[in-house]
Amino acid sequence: MDSVKLSSMTPKKSRLARTVAKVLHLRAATGIAPVDGVQKVKSQEKVEDDSKIGNKSTVSLRQSFKISNDEERQKSLAMQALLAKLFASVSSVKAAYAQLQCAQSPYDVDGIQAADQLVVSELKNLSELKQCYIKKQFDSFSETTMLLAEVQEQKCISKTYGITGKKLESQLRLKDSEIIYLKEKLEESNRQNRLLEKRLNQSGQLSMPDNLHRSGLNPSHFLAVVRFTVKSIRSFVKLMIDQMKAADWNLDAAANSIVPEVVYWRADDKCFAFECFVCREMFDAFHLPFFSLPNESLTEKKNQQHHFFRRFTELKSAKAKEYLAEYPKSTFAKFCRTKYLQLVHPQMETSFFGNLSQRTLVSSGEFPDTSFFASFAEMVKRVWLLHCLAFSFKPEASIFQVRRGCRFSEVYMECVSEEALLSSENVPEADPPVAFTVVPGFRIGKTVIQCQVYLSHTQIKVNDDLQSHR
Repeated sequence: MDSVKLSSMTPKKSRLARTVAKVLHLRAATGIAPVDGVQKVKSQEKVEDDSKIGNKSTVSLRQSFKISNDEERQKSLAMQALLAKLFASVSSVKAAYAQLQCAQSPYDVDGIQAADQLVVSELKNLSELKQCYIKKQFDSFSETTMLLAEVQEQKCISKTYGITGKKLESQLRLKDSEIIYLKEKLEESNRQNRLLEKRLNQSGQLSMPDNLHRSGLNPSHFLAVVRFTVKSIRSFVKLMIDQMKAADWNLDAAANSIVPEVVYWRADDKCFAFECFVCREMFDAFHLPFFSLPNESLTEKKNQQHHFFRRFTELKSAKAKEYLAEYPKSTFAKFCRTKYLQLVHPQMETSFFGNLSQRTLVSSGEFPDTSFFASFAEMVKRVWLLHCLAFSFKPEASIFQVRRGCRFSEVYMECVSEEALLSSENVPEADPPVAFTVVPGFRIGKTVIQCQVYLSHTQIKVNDDLQSHR
């Protein structure tokens, strides 16, 4: 294309050129072509229309989401209401079951039936709530429903606490009754203990008197040694009864062979029969200066009190086992052998130990090293000391016991059975008579140390005599 020179353009041509240039410049600036100008305008309108449609869709989605949230909220509230009803129903079942338990003790027929019906009713209600949950059949929610369910739950909880409180009150009353019963048993045990203490320690400690001098002897010293001796006798009797039980002895038959036809106040009182047997054997010939030991006599009668008091002080602080080992041929050793062979029967020893080895040792002049013989030797030592002290007095102390059937006398006798004393207090005109003497009594001048007796449970022939060993 040939170039056009500016100098060759006319003014008319110049104006036309400027007009065309403006049109081209406008099209370039607006982007509207001769053909697609209309289309572009139409496209802009379409965009506006599409924008309006989009806005409508957004509004519609928002409305749908709002509706969906409301439904979920209603469903959640309905579920909360269902749970509230469930908890209320469970609390009702608990209250009904507590009521059922309470009605069983003490037994209440009407209360049991009412509680049973309530339990069945609440279980049916729970079953209905379960079906509602499975089938998604929820009631329309209301705050009243929630509040009513909560109120019902709190009422049932309160009812359960009330029933539990009544049950605890009943248990408290039962415990109070048990406490009263145990207090009575404790008082009874305390009475028994006081009686034993009275028997064992009526005026002081259970020990051998110290720093004794023959010139200062008085009945209180002798009384202390009597109690010291009785304590040792009872200890040995307990050991002997334990051996009898271990050997399957018939204690009833054994007690009846010692003191026949005695009706005891308590089954445990049979121990007094065995104590009677031991005392009877141990105090046999107590009134003789050397019991019944052969080849024993005093060279000078006038020194009798000094002689026995010296023996008393010599053995008082020594241990029986050590003294026997050191002086196996002493008078006390002879006395120990004699009393063992007299008290422990061969059949008894065989049943206790399966042989006669202890008896064989004692007969040969030796002494067995067993706990049974050690307990026996300690008892024998105390009886020997009591005998020595009795003959240290001038005149010497005498021994006595009461016959079967004697009337009870507080001057000469002490009862070992508290039940018999209580019976005599309740019925003074029917005092139970003496069944047997358990521990003998003693006289020292005008002083009387009571003998211990067991009173009969039944009336027997009365005899008022006292029997002396002298």
